[in-house]
Amino acid sequence: MVNIYINKYKEQILYIAFGAATTLVNWVTYALFLRFFILAVSNMIAWIIAVVFAFLVNKVYVFKRGYTTFWETLKELVLFLGARAFSGLFEIFGLPVLVYVGLDHTIYGVEGALAKIILSVVVIILNYFFSKFIIFKEKQTPAE
Repeated sequence: MVNIYINKYKEQILYIAFGAATTLVNWVTYALFLRFFILAVSNMIAWIIAVVFAFLVNKVYVFKRGYTTFWETLKELVLFLGARAFSGLFEIFGLPVLVYVGLDHTIYGVEGALAKIILSVVVIILNYFFSKFIIFKEKQTPAE
């Protein structure tokens, strides 16, 4: 019974698992670079490395795009970066809006945590749909 659900939702499970791995890559990279650079620079480097890691694992393991030409891969990478920039800006600007409309609940001492949680879920869903239906969409093969 469990195998049926795992097979049915394998792509989503892999997306979440590699998302957690991407977060780990981000945090570890951030911590390592913080020894050499200021906070903002370390965070930027960590974000770039995490996004490249996310691109590679999503392309190869989650959406199984495998080998593509240089130009196809470049197009996917540009779309991926654009989608991540969009969802990042959505989160950056969405947080103060949600806090302003009343979702400013503090959880475990973190101000605005409810808004942050809601936005995180929305961003994960947005990124999944961008990846599945725009960036790594399956090619349509012509009917024979």
